[in-house]
Formats: sequence, C-alpha cells, structure tokens
Amino acid sequence: MTGMDDLIHALEVERLREVPEFRPGDIVRFYEKVSEGARERLQPFEGVVLKVSGSGTRMMMTVRKIAAGVGVERTVPVHSPNLDRIEVIKRNTVTKSRPYWLRRVSRIHKIE
Repeated sequence: MTGMDDLIHALEVERLREVPEFRPGDIVRFYEKVSEGARERLQPFEGVVLKVSGSGTRMMMTVRKIAAGVGVERTVPVHSPNLDRIEVIKRNTVTKSRPYWLRRVSRIHKIE
C-alpha cells in the first residue's frame, strides 16, 4: 500500500462504529439527526431491511416501511455521522433476500 492508501484506511477506521448485526428481512429502527433551524432532534424510521450493500465505511442499507398505505424506502449509509443509533426490533427468516421479492411480501411489513 502506498502512503495515500494508508492515510485513507486510517481515516476509514476512525469512522467505523459499532452496529448490531442485521440481515435482509429483519425489522430495524434507526434514529437520524434532523436539524431544524438552531435545534436538532432525532427522527426514528422503522421498517424492513430490503438489502445491505457495501462494506466498511461504505456500507449501505435499504429500509422499507408502509406509511398511510404507501411504501416508503430509505437508503442510508450505516456509518454516517447523521445516524445516532440502529436497533434491531425483530429478526425474520426469509427464504429469499431479493429486494423485488421482499417488496411484495406483506406479512413482513406487519410491525407489532
């Protein structure tokens, strides 16, 4: 590795945070920091994990929930400084971890 690669790797290691283990099909809740003027608050988003892509600091997750009968999907970086924490609410066992299949399965979206 060259000097620049070492520097990039060192910066990425600093940004990594402890996250719980989750897989496609699990129901998770993450809290995102939202700034409204001078104030900052945490906004929760709870839904089913459709996919997890990338690794290290570039790890992304796509979460889907049904809000007022409409499907809402968010793709967020797992190690973003805007995320406060991630909680695994329920672990589901799915036969396929394909986003197009998980979108059609209605039983997974039932959040108790």
